[in-house]
Amino acid sequence: MPAKAYINRIATAVPEHEVHQFYLRFAASMLAANRRSIFERMAGLAGIENRYSCFAPALDPEGPAVDLAGTFIRGAFPGTAARMAMFCEAAPVLAQKGVDGLHLGDEASRITHLIVTSCTGFSAPGIDLDLVQRCGLPDGIERTMVGFMGCYAAINGLKLARHIVRSDPRARVLLVNIEVCTLHLRETTELEKLLSFCLWGDGCAAALVTAGPPGIELDSFHCTVAEDGRDLMTWDIGDHGFDMVLSGQVPAAVHDALRCNRDAILGDRPPEAIDLWAVHPGGRSVLDAVERALKLAPGAMASSREVLRRYGNMSSATVMFVMKEMLKAPSGQLGCGMSFGPGLTAETMLFRTVS
Repeated sequence: MPAKAYINRIATAVPEHEVHQFYLRFAASMLAANRRSIFERMAGLAGIENRYSCFAPALDPEGPAVDLAGTFIRGAFPGTAARMAMFCEAAPVLAQKGVDGLHLGDEASRITHLIVTSCTGFSAPGIDLDLVQRCGLPDGIERTMVGFMGCYAAINGLKLARHIVRSDPRARVLLVNIEVCTLHLRETTELEKLLSFCLWGDGCAAALVTAGPPGIELDSFHCTVAEDGRDLMTWDIGDHGFDMVLSGQVPAAVHDALRCNRDAILGDRPPEAIDLWAVHPGGRSVLDAVERALKLAPGAMASSREVLRRYGNMSSATVMFVMKEMLKAPSGQLGCGMSFGPGLTAETMLFRTVS
């Protein structure tokens, strides 16, 4: 019988620079006066109070430069090459901060596999090799990069980690989800794009997955791709960074996809049989759509809403911030995790807490 797979520990990290109110003021400054009140009202409904960035903001959000270093100058934001250089400098530091939170100590030398997910930057040699050097991992560790899958990549990373430890019970997998979303700030006067950017923050989650408890047992996975949802959420590489399109129709598409595929996602269980909900907080309206589609009780997604409030949307790292809260639950609780991204794709999983 194949071994089981468990998330033993999760550590999370964010950069030191809190930027949410700063970026709201910057975004508002891009709009004509008669549209600012609309923006401010809609941004105020997002359910976000804090977001963090690897890059220190300027002193004045309406000044000539957005960041303290003067790289993002109004009318002359950096191109993609410059942004990738910034990613290569910032991402390994934040990733190490996340891994350090696991307090691996001598255990670092026993890690057999490293999985890294990211959709906000690319380089080769990449973060995987940086982490080997920075965190004292074995030189011969097996490394896998899961790139450009968007917010749902963490679920795919867990899926891969489960396959590894089920095939080799001696394996010890380190999963790192590292995203530097604020790197892709754009100048625009489009209200929808400005509101979209006001969701994003930088963050990292690191998890240890092995074949033995305690922790969270990874039970099963299911992927759903929404019909006619391909163009509702896209993430393209342009000349001036990565360009996100996040349609206002996404919550409705998520609602319909979950409602139509509920039995497959929950293993033919009713939603009330699920004790824990670890839903990627892609935005307040997305969480509201999940709640309506599955007819969840008020407060069922309190952990997701709290992560959204405290950190915003950190792409692939975000759902792992929520999963960290699941580790505090009593043993024997049944949970459902889900995350959404381009496609429009919903990656879901069932899990159970084990002491």
